[in-house]
Amino acid sequence: MLKKTALHAHHQALGAKLVDFAGWDMPIQYASQLDEHHAVRAGAGMFDVAHMAAVDLHGARAREFLRHLLANDVAKLKAPGKALYSCMLNPDGGVIDDLIVYFVAEDLFRLVVNAGTTDKDLAWLRQQAPAYGVEIRHRPDLGILAVQGPQARAHVEALLPPALAEKTRALTPFSAAWEGELFVGRTGYTGEDGYELILPQVQLVQFWTTLQAAGVKPAGLGARDTLRLEAGMNLYGQDMDDSVSPLECGLAWTVAFTPEDRDFIGRKALEAQKAAPPRKSVGLVLEGRGVLRAHMPVRAANGALGETTSGGFAPTMKGSIAMARVAGNAVGPYEVEIRGQWLPAREVKPPFVRNGKVLV
Repeated sequence: MLKKTALHAHHQALGAKLVDFAGWDMPIQYASQLDEHHAVRAGAGMFDVAHMAAVDLHGARAREFLRHLLANDVAKLKAPGKALYSCMLNPDGGVIDDLIVYFVAEDLFRLVVNAGTTDKDLAWLRQQAPAYGVEIRHRPDLGILAVQGPQARAHVEALLPPALAEKTRALTPFSAAWEGELFVGRTGYTGEDGYELILPQVQLVQFWTTLQAAGVKPAGLGARDTLRLEAGMNLYGQDMDDSVSPLECGLAWTVAFTPEDRDFIGRKALEAQKAAPPRKSVGLVLEGRGVLRAHMPVRAANGALGETTSGGFAPTMKGSIAMARVAGNAVGPYEVEIRGQWLPAREVKPPFVRNGKVLV
């Protein structure tokens, strides 16, 4: 039996095409995936992401625990509300999950983790936490709604209580404000500005219907995928997993190697890779006709090999793009094999699109 979010009946009423995503019955699209993609780039769209999980960490040593648990360093979070993107690693340096951590108070931090890894993440957290006296609380009573696009912030702020709206308008990227259980983070997974709201399930439905009435377009996971691909953002399970380190999937910038005495899980493995990672991630733009997909063979000019990890048609660019993992010694230019033919692909540094502008 597939799990359902509180918005499931609304997706059905809108005629959404529903698919099994990590054990959840989720909308892949409503009427047109292309229209949903362009609505986010040009105006405002909203995504039901209540299949993702909020996890609260309680305890006087919560910060100390997270400094050991995560590859990025929560010591950077100086003021309540600040957020950090990080990978949570196994001892071999592989990515257990990529997540966002919010600093709420010295004895309370909030994680937002992926749907497909929630059970694995909770088990890992509960295995590591007792040494620090930290309590792990999964919050299934809360849902998550992402509202994204150049007009998204104005739409959300109009619905917030006045005091929270004032605090929210002042937020910088990767920070949050809250009032009671209504939590608003200026974060996203589309390459556009906007908010991700963590709120009680009843309020999730109220916000969705009110935003829809105001003209915010419901968007499915299909558009979310093309948006995040254009933004050069990794998808767990495709671009990285337990066997791939952050240094191999373009996330070296999320690893805090200083201070040198911070002994985070996976550090020794990353230190061994640091000088010459065995694999690396590159962005590719297909030259000419065709569509790039995941798991297509890639070869470099010097004979090094690899494969695409995420790929597809990029609606904003009107062309085909991919992220690929190739041997660490690969030197372009590159070619991708599509239906038995090797086609040239231009190497670029993601993001491909950000804030509606093509960057490559």
